[in-house]
Amino acid sequence: MSIFEVRGGNKLKGTITPQGAKNEALQIISAVLLTADEVQINNIPDIIDVNLLIELLREMNVKVQKKDAHTYTFKADDVNVEYLQSEDYFKKSGRLRGSVMLAGPLLARFKKAYLPKPGGDKIGRRRLDTHIIGFERLGASFSYNSDTGFFALKADELKGCNMLLDEPSVTGTANILMAAVLANGTTTIYNAACEPYIQQLSKMLIRMGANIQGVASNMLIVNGVEKLKGTTHTMLPDMIEVGSFIGLAAMTQGEVTIKNAGIKELGIIPEKFKLLGIKMDFNGDDIHIPSQDKYEIQRFLDGGVLTIYDNPWPGFTPDLLSIILVTAIQAHGSILVHQKMFESRLFFTDKLIEMGAQIILCDPHRAVVIGLEREKQLRGITMSSPDIRAGVALLIAALSAQGKSIIQNIDQIDRGYQNIDVRLRALGADIVRIAH
Repeated sequence: MSIFEVRGGNKLKGTITPQGAKNEALQIISAVLLTADEVQINNIPDIIDVNLLIELLREMNVKVQKKDAHTYTFKADDVNVEYLQSEDYFKKSGRLRGSVMLAGPLLARFKKAYLPKPGGDKIGRRRLDTHIIGFERLGASFSYNSDTGFFALKADELKGCNMLLDEPSVTGTANILMAAVLANGTTTIYNAACEPYIQQLSKMLIRMGANIQGVASNMLIVNGVEKLKGTTHTMLPDMIEVGSFIGLAAMTQGEVTIKNAGIKELGIIPEKFKLLGIKMDFNGDDIHIPSQDKYEIQRFLDGGVLTIYDNPWPGFTPDLLSIILVTAIQAHGSILVHQKMFESRLFFTDKLIEMGAQIILCDPHRAVVIGLEREKQLRGITMSSPDIRAGVALLIAALSAQGKSIIQNIDQIDRGYQNIDVRLRALGADIVRIAH
C-alpha cells in the first residue's frame, strides 16, 4: 500500500490534459461483448478500475490487444461464459463496481449473466434494483446466492417492452440499453439517464448497427436487432478531472491551462465553478484558469447564501461536489453544499476541519463552508482517502496547505486518476508516492 507525501504551498503553473472519461470507459469496454467482431477503443484511461475490467475480459477469453498506452482492440468471438461461475470471477468482479456493466451485454448475447453485490467506493448505499428490475421487464429471471453474494440472471429470450426507471441511474440505463439492443421488438426506456457517457455509448452502439432513438433525451427508444458489428470508438475527456483541475488551480493560486477539455460536453460544470468566483478563459477546446489571489462566492439575487447541489444530467454531477466543497474553503463568502444522492460522501469533511477549514456538517447530506478568504492557510495532517472524489479533494487541500500532509489509501485515488502524482509534479506540485 502506497501513500502520498505532499508539501503544500506551491502555486501550480503549466498545462495539463485530462484522461479519457472513467465513467464512460466502464460502459464502453463492457459493450465489446455485444459482438464477435473486433472493436477498437481509443483514449482509454490507465487507471485501476479500467485495468481490472480489461483483466476480467481477458479471463473470459476475450482477445485483447494493447496498441499503445491508451488504445486497445477487443474481439469477443470465443467468450468463456462458464468462467462467470468460477470462484476466480467471483473474487475479481467483486473488487470492481464497474463489473456490473458486464451483465447487460452478457444477458443480451449469451442469455445469462452474474452480478456481484456493488463494490468500489464507500459513499453510501448503491442499489442494483434499477438494473435487475429492468432486466426482469425484458424477460430475465434472477436469483440471489447468499454464499457467493451474486445475482444470477437468465433469459431464454429478451423481449422489448415499455419501462419507467425508478431513478435515472447512469449505470442502470447503460446496462438496460445494452441488453435491449439485441432484444426482440421495441424497448422504450423512460426516465433514462442522459449524461454524455450514455450519449457516447448510444452513438457507439448505433455505429455497431443498433437502432436507438432519443439520444441525449430522457426517453430512449430501442428497436432490437439480430446482430451487432465491430466499430472504433474514441472516449471523451474526463469531465470530473476537468472540474478537479479547475478547483486545484484556484486553491493553489495557480495558473493552469487544461488542454482538450471537451468543453461542449461539460454542461454547467464551468458555470458552477464561476459561481465560486473562479475566472476562466476558453480558447478553442482549452480552458485557461488565471492566477487569482482571491475569489468571491456569489449570492442568490435575494441575498441568500449560495447552494450548490447535485442533480441528474444536465444538472450538476455529484462527482464534483467534493471538489466544489474543498475549493470554497479559501473563498470569500459562504456556501451550502447539498449532496443528495449519497449519504456518506461528505464525511471526509472532518479531515478538512482538522486542517483548519471552517465547515459545518449539518447532516450526512449537507455541509456549510465559510470561506477563509486566504487569511490563514490550511495545515498539513495525516489523512486517508475514503473514496475516489474525496481523495482528490483531500489532495487539493494538501497541495494548498502549509507544511507536510500524508494521504493514505491512495489506491482509491488511483482508481479514478491516472498517474496523478506525475502529472501534478509537472505543474510544480511537491508530491511524492512512497511505498508503505
